[in-house]
Amino acid sequence: MKKSKSSQQWLKNHIDDEYVKRAQAAGFRSRASFKLLEIDSKFSLLARGSCVVDLGAAPGGWCQVATQKLGNQGKVIALDILAMDPLQGVHFIQGDFTLDEPFETLLAETSNLDVDLVISDMAPNLSGMSQIDQPKSAYLVELALHFSEQVLKKNGNLVTKCFEGAGINDIRREFGQRFSKVLQFKPKASRSKSKEFYLIGLGHKHQPARNIHVC
Repeated sequence: MKKSKSSQQWLKNHIDDEYVKRAQAAGFRSRASFKLLEIDSKFSLLARGSCVVDLGAAPGGWCQVATQKLGNQGKVIALDILAMDPLQGVHFIQGDFTLDEPFETLLAETSNLDVDLVISDMAPNLSGMSQIDQPKSAYLVELALHFSEQVLKKNGNLVTKCFEGAGINDIRREFGQRFSKVLQFKPKASRSKSKEFYLIGLGHKHQPARNIHVC
């Protein structure tokens, strides 16, 4: 089947992308690895020996960065609706984070752990129509935020992908209620035309509320 002009242009841009080339050279599974590297370079979130939960982990680019930074004493628990090839030091759960069973499985896996950091690069399949895409994106951010409330230890941290648009100010306020400091950051590795950025909650204010269930 012949590719459309837009598909051909996307493929060319992808192949020519600086961060795609750098990811291939470094052995990373995704150019997104450099986003987390930038975030960690600025905010120093990935401490050796930490426990990290990675939401929307496939194909594993962020997990690779996390395991390198955490060292042998660290622990990474990852979840995605898509399959992910195994990575040493990563416990992977395949499932839809918006459904009860995977959500409960992830809660069970973290029930006896002091979670230092939750990282979420989750995003919906984009249709190109903001009135559809933005609510889906905001919902995933809210789920990540409420999950973090249940598992993050006091003074733990949260990183979530967001898209500028309707509802984002409400999300910022929710972050402010749960974290001592809330910052916004757009890595250089994010494509310039994209509206994506990352909200970073520093210093979770409370002990984990594991008895709360979010449907």
